[in-house]
Amino acid sequence: MFPLYRSVLLIMSFLLGLSLVGQANKVELNVGDEAPEFTLSGSDGEEYTLSELLKQGPVVLVWFPKADTPGCTAQCKDITSNGRLIREYNVSYFMISVDTPEDNQKFAEKYNADFPILSDADKSVAKQYGVLSAHGWPARHTFYIGKDGKILEIDRKVKTKTAAADMAAILAELEIEKIDTEISETPET
Repeated sequence: MFPLYRSVLLIMSFLLGLSLVGQANKVELNVGDEAPEFTLSGSDGEEYTLSELLKQGPVVLVWFPKADTPGCTAQCKDITSNGRLIREYNVSYFMISVDTPEDNQKFAEKYNADFPILSDADKSVAKQYGVLSAHGWPARHTFYIGKDGKILEIDRKVKTKTAAADMAAILAELEIEKIDTEISETPET
């Protein structure tokens, strides 16, 4: 009986040690930190580099665990159907996962996503952003990055069914510039 107890105790200690090592290596970004640079493929076949995107204005990165799962599908559908709320602001926005570019392209097409879904198939960017879970999928977090490359806000409690409205509310709170949608009329002479 004693050798079995000792074996179980050894295994538990080993597993605890592994989990602590994983936690020690995990990055946690905070508001005010520099957003890690990346270049990733989009579901539209284009390459996106953060520093290039920031030249146009703030960037919103919407991390999600896995394409074609219930929560991620609800989130994608909401951002697609209510994207007009986000497009009122001068931002570039993307969903991003560790799925392959092919899987994200199929996912985007299936749900008519009108924005690029970025692929971090090697998980390197997810690790830099500190979103990779012990299961190997990213946590559902949204990063708001200012033109200067600094993180303005991180939403770690994303609601999939109200994602677009919640994003627009945060953009308003951050006082992100709105796009002038009014058409200026010139008086006829």
